[in-house]
Amino acid sequence: MSAQAEPSIKYKRVLLKISGEALMGDQGYGLHPPTVARIAREVKSVHDLGVEVCMVIGGGNIFRGLAGSAQGMERTTADYMGMLATVMNALGMQAALEAEGIHTRVISAIPMDQVCEPYIRRRAVRHLEKQRVCIFAAGTGNPYFTTDTAATLRANEMSCEAIFKGTKVDGVYDKDPKKFADAKRYDTVSYDEVLQKNLGVMDASAIALARDNNLPIIVFSLDEPGGFRGILAGQGTYTRVQG
Repeated sequence: MSAQAEPSIKYKRVLLKISGEALMGDQGYGLHPPTVARIAREVKSVHDLGVEVCMVIGGGNIFRGLAGSAQGMERTTADYMGMLATVMNALGMQAALEAEGIHTRVISAIPMDQVCEPYIRRRAVRHLEKQRVCIFAAGTGNPYFTTDTAATLRANEMSCEAIFKGTKVDGVYDKDPKKFADAKRYDTVSYDEVLQKNLGVMDASAIALARDNNLPIIVFSLDEPGGFRGILAGQGTYTRVQG
């Protein structure tokens, strides 16, 4: 526990949302163990501050339901395959966190008792209170909903104070900063602006759910070492999406 940083820690409980692609490293597919380990260390640095952390990880590094659907697969089946991919990612992150000495629970919206717990809200809250990291897997358990929507749903159910969306860039821009040198970064942006300007923070249903429950979304770079911890201590570069 950092005695110096503790007074400025703004959040007691947060949800970290990352894409499945964040776990690939420089590979084109699957899990890159050193990258997973690096992200686990970022989570540990925040956990060590006494912040309660839950996570939602996408499945796009293994299978993306929309892509499968576009190639002629029935959408519902493709989405369920994508949900199973998120369970694989969650188990990989659990292994990396436990290698760092963090007690972790994978909690799935689709029951599969041999590998993880079923989602029971009160039990998940209790895990967080006991300083365990909870990784919510299998989305909402329903097709047609993304892991962005699942993250917003779980963050609300867990009474998280913010969603931290880890991306490849250090905030929300009006256009892709990797393609356009004049791209402008927002320090803060409203939910309605994100929807109207199609800024691509999260999908529309996730943004609407966050807006309706006044849940801030902090968009930051997961590639910045110490970035997650720094923002919790009131430092760093990020965009805050709020009302």
